[in-house]
Amino acid sequence: MAKTYNIYGMGNALVDIVTEVSESFIEQHKIEKGLMTLIDEERQNQLVEAINLEASNLQCGGSAANTVIGAKQFGANCFYSCRVASDEMGQFYMKDLTQNGVSTNLSSDTLPEGATGKCLVMTSSDADRTMNTFLGITADYSSTEIVESAIADSDYLYIEGYLIAAEGARVAMKEALEVAQKNQVKTAITLSDPNMVTFFNNEMKDVIGKGVDLLFCNEEEAKLFTGTGDLESAKEALKKYAKSFAVTEGPSGATVFDGNEFIKIEAYPTNAVDTNGAGDLFAGAYLAAITQGQSPKEAGQLASKAASQVVAQFGPRLSNEQATSIKESSLV
Repeated sequence: MAKTYNIYGMGNALVDIVTEVSESFIEQHKIEKGLMTLIDEERQNQLVEAINLEASNLQCGGSAANTVIGAKQFGANCFYSCRVASDEMGQFYMKDLTQNGVSTNLSSDTLPEGATGKCLVMTSSDADRTMNTFLGITADYSSTEIVESAIADSDYLYIEGYLIAAEGARVAMKEALEVAQKNQVKTAITLSDPNMVTFFNNEMKDVIGKGVDLLFCNEEEAKLFTGTGDLESAKEALKKYAKSFAVTEGPSGATVFDGNEFIKIEAYPTNAVDTNGAGDLFAGAYLAAITQGQSPKEAGQLASKAASQVVAQFGPRLSNEQATSIKESSLV
């Protein structure tokens, strides 16, 4: 019997403020380039005041939100579990999520008071992505946000690694994985960011436990997570934590392990101007393809093509027309 949802996602709900900045801006404001850094509200307000907010793009975001919205664009039915406040940004987030066709646990009449999380996504001239994040109310993500019936009615549970930074969220991650396993729902997790792996490696391994069905990471995260010095060793070591996995390798494409063999996924030629969201969209396109009957190789090729297009423009998302074009060209 077909499930209602292909993907049930869990992650930090953040209103993304996507903007372009200069190298001097990063230096002047002592920003750690190329990484996701958690900051307090005062620091974020200072940075937002320093950028050109009117020229910035606002959208509902956070890593897993970008993934499930991307998956929806490629034909998957998605549910997103998150936490926002009843403030203006929270109402905006919920509206943007539902307008993108994603079901959610959010309801306008039950949103708690507080401040909705925001992520300042800064792209520099070398196409590098730097994120400064104020978590706001999503720092209190807990089991309350989990909808067990929706997990049970999904093909995959997909968890964003950024949740690992908060104790309540770690409990929720474990609980969701237990619900999925009890209902024969496949499990997927993304390591999300080198900082998460560096500072919460033991916690991540504890949550993963005996392993997940599918793991996403990039080359740097793979080496940090496994404590290996080279990619080949890291890929071998990842077999301990996941039945299958995809490791993105930037301009070198990606490697998919399908449970039996490694499959090299070639990169598509592109002119990268903004790497923001490339890994999120890779995961979304891959999950959409795999839950619609495509092979890991086909899913990897679709995901690689989608990622190559999103890095050629600003922002973490494709338009619906772009996604349709990519999907149609991949079926030829």
